[in-house]
Amino acid sequence: MTRAGKLFRTTAFRLSLAYLAIFALFAGFMLFYVAFNAGALLREQNATTIDAEIKGLAEQYATGGLRRVVGVIDNRVRQPGAALYLMTAPAGEKIAGNIDGVPPAVLANPGEYEIPYEAVGDIEAHRRLALVRSLVLPGGFRLLVGRDLSDITRLQNVIWRAFGWSMLLVIALGVLAGFIVTKRVLSRIDSITETTRAIMEGDLAGRLALTGSNDEFDRLAENLNTMLDRIGDLMEGIRQVSNNIAHDLRTPLTRLRNNAEEALRVGRSADDARNALIDVIGEADGLIKIFNALLMIARAEAGQLREGMSVIDAAEIVREIVELYDPVAEDRGLVIQPHIDAPLPLYGSRELIGQAVANLIDNALKYGASSSEISVRAIRNDTEIVIEIADRGEGIPESDRTRVTERFVRLETSRSQPGSGLGLSLVAAIARLHRGTLELADNHPGLMARLMLPVGGEP
Repeated sequence: MTRAGKLFRTTAFRLSLAYLAIFALFAGFMLFYVAFNAGALLREQNATTIDAEIKGLAEQYATGGLRRVVGVIDNRVRQPGAALYLMTAPAGEKIAGNIDGVPPAVLANPGEYEIPYEAVGDIEAHRRLALVRSLVLPGGFRLLVGRDLSDITRLQNVIWRAFGWSMLLVIALGVLAGFIVTKRVLSRIDSITETTRAIMEGDLAGRLALTGSNDEFDRLAENLNTMLDRIGDLMEGIRQVSNNIAHDLRTPLTRLRNNAEEALRVGRSADDARNALIDVIGEADGLIKIFNALLMIARAEAGQLREGMSVIDAAEIVREIVELYDPVAEDRGLVIQPHIDAPLPLYGSRELIGQAVANLIDNALKYGASSSEISVRAIRNDTEIVIEIADRGEGIPESDRTRVTERFVRLETSRSQPGSGLGLSLVAAIARLHRGTLELADNHPGLMARLMLPVGGEP
């Protein structure tokens, strides 16, 4: 398809033509209304003037007879811009006036008519149009008074000619404007199309260009760029997960294989083989937990866990998790100090929020200093519910607080503790699923983790 054909087939050009047609139709209606009403108003004024004149002449006839009326008519027809007059005898002969060729029926039947006529003294005989009123006077004399309608006809012709030229100009300018606007729109769309084709071919770093006008195309481009950024993050996450699975699962799989070989060695006692198999089962359970956590993170980031959401009470969930971990804290010489407002309604998944709070408390128990307390707060502000867990351990350096929410990331100080490096990743994914955020801050000393979730209805 040629570029011109492509241009004419665009929605923008068709909309321009539709708006042009609507405007032309509206303008035509308005001009027709003006022309019609202007003609009607002038006709009404002429009719009023004719009525006044014919009544005056009838009074002149009543008081002064035929001679006076003829004298008045002769006087008036000599004046510039005179009206149309005709006085005839009962037999139809013309007595006075400035017009000829009036149909006999008009004189014989008194009333108002719109008739063609010939003016007396015209060099070129041609018939004009006039609005007239006829009257039969006492004695059978006929009187006709009228006004020429040529001015009204000329005015209407001027209006229609102006309308015709205006429509031609409007159509020409409209088509030109539609062409310019469509060309600009088409160039933006072509730019977007070229960028998207490059992205589909594998250039995930490509982004749609912004003009800075903040128009609908800029807003669309911003949203698409945000979407592409998110897709890029997900693709990078997949790449990192693949790398991390290849590296971080190698050790437990190696241990699993070694334990299985140990159980199969010839000459081992039944108890030794049993213990080796128990270790195999433990390693397998650990791997299952890792894969379950990875699956839950992937489903949360894909938004697949929203189906089971409802309005829940976060205060009740936090209270139940604290009660669950109280015995564990006592065994480790720690104390959990809860401060929970109630109620704290939010729209979400009871199981996922409980899992996120449990992960944060579990981390605080693992890395908190012994013989200290762990603060668990659940409060509400104007727009958010904040679930805050703070410990008195070594904390996380500020430079690593973003990195620890990635999959399989474990700091050197935490290598001695059991874990897979997926706990905070799962909490961050659950927070994003609920349109919330996870923040990690310094507790001076220790770590303060804040899970912030929107208040109330569906996010």
